[in-house]
Amino acid sequence: MAKRKLTQAEMPVADHAFYGLVWAGTVLTERVDRALTKAHDLPVSWFEVMLWLASSPDPVPASVLGNSTMLSRSQVSRVVDALQSRGLVTRTPSARDARSVEVSLTPEGHQLFEEAEATRRSCLAPVFTDLLDQKDLEALSTVWQKLKANKDGQVS
Repeated sequence: MAKRKLTQAEMPVADHAFYGLVWAGTVLTERVDRALTKAHDLPVSWFEVMLWLASSPDPVPASVLGNSTMLSRSQVSRVVDALQSRGLVTRTPSARDARSVEVSLTPEGHQLFEEAEATRRSCLAPVFTDLLDQKDLEALSTVWQKLKANKDGQVS
């Protein structure tokens, strides 16, 4: 007996939306990871940490990186170790809390981030940003904000 795929009409809209998010996240992340690794020897997890650092005018406490990224705290620590060994970030003791460290990009880290950001944007353009208009992007941003605000599953 021949097997066929379910169509969108046969799947509840909530299930279709969920699996669409999973599919998009997986496919786009893999695409960006391949491009960044090939062009800059920079896995997407490293780029994510660099993105948060580049977005902040001040050094970022390591604990904030753990809370901001999609990585666990131990993954963030390993990524920061790797970035530091490549001379892309520095760790400094926190002036506010002697128990913590703050992380910042080095000039080399800023340079590599700018190059990698251009790679990421050009990689995503034909399969994401060029396909969506401003209204689509704003809708996705709104969905993401709602989901992230309620990530622990608490009904408000």
